[in-house]
Amino acid sequence: MNGLGNDFAIFDGRSRALQLGPEGAKRVADREAGIGCDQVIVVEPSDQADVFMRILNADGGEVDACGNAARCVAAVIAQELQKNQVSIETNVALLGAMQNDDGTITIDMGEPLFDWESIPLSEKFHDTRGIELAVGPVGNPVMHTPSVANVGNPHCIFWVDNLADHDLASIGPILEYHPFFPERANISLAQVNSRQSMDLIVWERGVGLTKACGTAACAAAVSAHRKRICDRTVMVTLPGGTLRIDWRESDNHILMTGAIEYEYDGHLDPVDFAFQQA
Repeated sequence: MNGLGNDFAIFDGRSRALQLGPEGAKRVADREAGIGCDQVIVVEPSDQADVFMRILNADGGEVDACGNAARCVAAVIAQELQKNQVSIETNVALLGAMQNDDGTITIDMGEPLFDWESIPLSEKFHDTRGIELAVGPVGNPVMHTPSVANVGNPHCIFWVDNLADHDLASIGPILEYHPFFPERANISLAQVNSRQSMDLIVWERGVGLTKACGTAACAAAVSAHRKRICDRTVMVTLPGGTLRIDWRESDNHILMTGAIEYEYDGHLDPVDFAFQQA
């Protein structure tokens, strides 16, 4: 499945307990030798929600949040259970999801975190709306003062006048591993077009350039509002499509709405892909 081109291989691990090791996940995600995807998702039983969602990046590392994957899983579970509202447990949150009449899926992503220790950063910054980080020559940087936030995973957003002027494929992997980010970070470039719209491109940690990243869209939207350059509702357009982000004032929760697409299903031999049976 995919959410705006951000694609996933989703495994049903509820009746047959499987744990993908890092090498197995990497083989599945390989676009030449495997299925090919940004993330490998394993749906497992949950005591707190309809399902538990485990997320493995293309490099084999496990992460705690993926909004587009949550929307895809929500669509599958909603159809399976024949109800419009479902719940998904992750390593860090319990997410509520709703299937809308137009086929889009809305995920309640919970509250964003802005404290430097919660993102986390390796150095103390009092104001995470803009930290002291620059790219380019000293005294004449091409990008500087990014916002940072945590929406289930760490995000760093640079504000630029024109996305086309910057090569995120070159600077993304360097910034992902910057010493400021002890757990690495997703690196985004945001071009604000109005108080209700922005364009966004994302270098996702452990994945690379991606057509869409839901948590990055959330992080950029709420950070833009904190900087007073966007309203609480923002249409965030990524290379794969547009997400609607609503930062609800009543409880500080982020609602993310967008389309999902089913591609195909099939079966894999666990032996061929080095699955480790739990």
